[in-house]
Amino acid sequence: MRCVTYAGETVTTTDDVAEALVQLTASIAADGQAEAVSIPIVTDDGETEQAELVIGVGNDVLSAPAAWEREEPDFGWAAEQLRQHRRYPQSTAVAHEQTSDDTNPDAFWDPDLEGFTRA
Repeated sequence: MRCVTYAGETVTTTDDVAEALVQLTASIAADGQAEAVSIPIVTDDGETEQAELVIGVGNDVLSAPAAWEREEPDFGWAAEQLRQHRRYPQSTAVAHEQTSDDTNPDAFWDPDLEGFTRA
């Protein structure tokens, strides 16, 4: 569980929601924008509620570990909603180095030459 501090207030949510919120906040701020989002939180008495936040430029969000001794709620659906936001940063493609030219017969195909570049 994580404590999310925003505008002088602290709320408690799950690790995945806090991580997605921080990533989305940074992405929106990098675009020079701000947007309203809603996240599920757990109150001091263990009840589940919603918190409304404006994230992006001028809205700092801090996520820190929370002391939590109860069962963690499943807020995976909310983390996924944040990750599906149009401004959520997309992971970059990872280059994969081919280990052997012989394992890929199309490696030497050159469409300009209408064939292979080596025999």
